[in-house]
Amino acid sequence: MPKVAKNKLESMFRGMIYILPGVLFFSYWPLISLGANESMNFKISLPLVWLVVFDVLVLVMGWRKRDFWRGILKRWMWLLLPLWLSLSVLWSLNSLRGLLVVGIVWLIYLAIYGFFEFRSLMRGAKFRDKFWKVFFGSSLVICAWCWLQCILDLCGVSREVSLMCAGCTYEMFGFPHPDGFAIEPQFMGNLLLAPVIVAGYLAFKDRKYLILFFVLAATLFLTFSRGAIYAFVVAMLVMTVWKVVQTRKWKMLLAWPVICLAFLFTLNMQGVMAAASPTNDTYQSGVAKVLNHLTLGVVDVRGSAAPVPVSVSVSTEEGSTASKTESVFSGYVPESTDTRLTLSDAAAKVWSKNPATAIFGVGLGGAGQALYENELTSSPKEIIQNQYASLLLETGLLGMGLLIFSLVLVVKVIWRNKNREMILTLVVAYMITLCFFSGLPNALQIYLLPALLMGCDTYKGLRKKLVS
Repeated sequence: MPKVAKNKLESMFRGMIYILPGVLFFSYWPLISLGANESMNFKISLPLVWLVVFDVLVLVMGWRKRDFWRGILKRWMWLLLPLWLSLSVLWSLNSLRGLLVVGIVWLIYLAIYGFFEFRSLMRGAKFRDKFWKVFFGSSLVICAWCWLQCILDLCGVSREVSLMCAGCTYEMFGFPHPDGFAIEPQFMGNLLLAPVIVAGYLAFKDRKYLILFFVLAATLFLTFSRGAIYAFVVAMLVMTVWKVVQTRKWKMLLAWPVICLAFLFTLNMQGVMAAASPTNDTYQSGVAKVLNHLTLGVVDVRGSAAPVPVSVSVSTEEGSTASKTESVFSGYVPESTDTRLTLSDAAAKVWSKNPATAIFGVGLGGAGQALYENELTSSPKEIIQNQYASLLLETGLLGMGLLIFSLVLVVKVIWRNKNREMILTLVVAYMITLCFFSGLPNALQIYLLPALLMGCDTYKGLRKKLVS
């Protein structure tokens, strides 16, 4: 390959890596809709476009590199899971969906292989500095958009402009909870996990990251996504215990005052937004709802804080009256938990129906159709909101066994990384969030970011910089 062309391809490769952290935030907006059938919607998002373009670039760069193809064969154990997923499409109850899903799986695997195969291009102070600027810079821009979304919603701006989902507006709880450019707040919260965990890891090596950690954590709490919040708290507990045991120092405990302050700040802002909203909610009722919902109804201080459940009228500047209505939810919404548990139970029932399904599953992409045919859901479009339950139903015990085997391989690779506690903490957080939803297109960060951070020397270089 001519040197000029090679240099151009390498520059394009680095450019694609630079923009990835920012691109991942646009998992739903902008979106190209290609229609739908009775069991699924056909849509193309910006992260999917990035994935395809990046993989084409990886193939072009590796086409004449003998070690590129030899490396794939050498690492054949990593291919067992995607090969099984591909094979399961043959007996899938929804072969079209299965084919599209497995296509994305192979694109993810190729991208991850590209991270490691061309990791030499992701080294050096110049690359490192630019990468971190985009990584944290794009995160802060999205955080600003999330807070702006809330303000726009409270000001009565239409959802077509604010891009808020129907269940995100102040009408639900009395205060808005943003979804950014994602499909739902839980995906927005999930997207913030990597930046906030990395910032937390760095903050107590270098205090200049404390404000960044605070802002990211506060915005994560603002999304009001229990899955993301629980994952964040557990992940920080894991990191704290790990660092304390490893270093015999209690410095990592300083993370928790920052986390508590971020939570209290957002809690107060949610109370303020509830009082400012066109509902009959007050500051006290807004705060009480947050505590009640996040604790699954355990903490209930709504009592005297509950707003009067009637519509009231207030005078406007023009002398007319405007009605202040009651918000939809008064606190914890059991249906949000019950639906997930019901769908998981339904998946388990279908999976255990016969030995063949238990071992081989109903085929990749066939979960929704399987539940519908067994009259456990009202539509084949229904998605099991638990990735593990969905994978068990679709790929059987063999698929779950290969998943566990793949996780063992992942942990072995992470363990050799000098910053393994940070990356493993992130993986733990992502694994927890997969208990709250299923699907690939809206959550590519779960698979790409840990691999990217292992494949390049961003952490290694930054670690050296902090130590020095």
